[in-house]
Amino acid sequence: APSPEPQDMKFVDEATISVTAGKGGDGCLSFRREKFIPRGGPDGGDGGDGGSIYLIVDKGMNTLVDFRHKRRFHAENGRPGMGKERTGTKGEDLYIKVPVGTLVYDDDTGELIGDMVREDSCELVAQGGFHGLGNTRFKSSVNRAPRKTTKGTPGEERNLRMELQVLADVGLLGLPNAGKSTFIRQVSAAQPKVADYPFTTLYPHLGVVDTGEENSFIIADIPGLIEGASAGAGLGTRFLKHLSRTNLLLHIVGFQPQMALKDITSEIKLIEKELRYYDETLFRRERWLVINKIDLMDAPAQASFRADVISVLEKNSPVYMISAVTGQGCRELVDGIRQWIGERRRHAMEREVTA
Repeated sequence: APSPEPQDMKFVDEATISVTAGKGGDGCLSFRREKFIPRGGPDGGDGGDGGSIYLIVDKGMNTLVDFRHKRRFHAENGRPGMGKERTGTKGEDLYIKVPVGTLVYDDDTGELIGDMVREDSCELVAQGGFHGLGNTRFKSSVNRAPRKTTKGTPGEERNLRMELQVLADVGLLGLPNAGKSTFIRQVSAAQPKVADYPFTTLYPHLGVVDTGEENSFIIADIPGLIEGASAGAGLGTRFLKHLSRTNLLLHIVGFQPQMALKDITSEIKLIEKELRYYDETLFRRERWLVINKIDLMDAPAQASFRADVISVLEKNSPVYMISAVTGQGCRELVDGIRQWIGERRRHAMEREVTA
C-alpha cells in the first residue's frame, strides 16, 4: 500500500504561518474649544501602540495540526489619539499556542527565533507598531499652536516556519514490526496501535515510564525505518528529527525463528547506515541494542544468541534480550535506563553547582 501523505495524518509536525502585528495609532490634531477660553491650546493625544504577537506553550497540544487551515494571524491595531489629551487604546496582544518542543524560524531568512522547550516558554515573534504623537507634544514657547502630528508605525510582519521536535529521554529505532510499539505499551501507559503489518505506527508516540522514583523518563516511538529510508523509501527519515532531543537510543530488533545470526547483524547494520546517512551526530549518540521477541526461542538459546551477537558486532554498549509481549527482560532494561539517566542528571546538577 502507498505511504500516506503527511497532510492525511493527524500528526502534523511542520507548519508555516504569517503573522502581522498591529499598527500604532496615529496622533491626534486637536485644539481646546471651551466657552470663555478664547485661546485654547493644543490638546491632541497620542495614539495607542499596536498589539504584538507572542508564541506560548500549551501543555495540552502535541501537534501543529491547528495551523493546517489557519495560517494568517493579525494582532489588533492601536486606536488613534483623541482631543482633550486622551491617548488612544493600545491594541490587544495576540498569543498563539504551540506544543512544547516547537522550533520557530524566520521562513525568509532561516534565522532561529525561538526554541519552545520549557512549559513556560513565551516568545515575541512580531513587535507591534509604535504610537504616533499628538500635536500637544509639539507645543513650545515659540509655537503655541502646533499643527504637527506623527502617524503610528506599521506592526512587524513575518513569515514563520514551525517545526515540532518531541521532547523525550529515550528514542526507539528499528524496522517496521520490530515490536517498538508493543514495548512502549508494555512499560508505559501509552497505547499506540499494534498490528501484524508494516508501518502500523504512522507518527511518533510518547510514553512516560513511571519508575516510582525521581528518575521516571519519557520514551518516543517513531515509525520504522526500511532500507532506502534516507532516499525517501517507506516513510523516509521524516520522523528521525524527533529523536534529536533524546539522550539515549534503543535499537530494537525483532527476532524470528527462521533468522540466522547474519540476518540479525545485517538488519542492525542497515538501520545504522540509514541513521548515519541522516545525521552523523545522531548516529554517534549513545545507542543500546535490544533483541525483542525472545519468547520465540528457549532459554539456553537466548544466552548463546546474545553472546554471538556481541562477538560479531564487537559492541561496547549494553545488549538486552526482551519479550515485549510477555514482559520478559523489560524490567531489567527499564532499570538500566533509569540508572543511566539518573547518573546523567546527577552529573548535570554537579556541573551547574560548580559553574
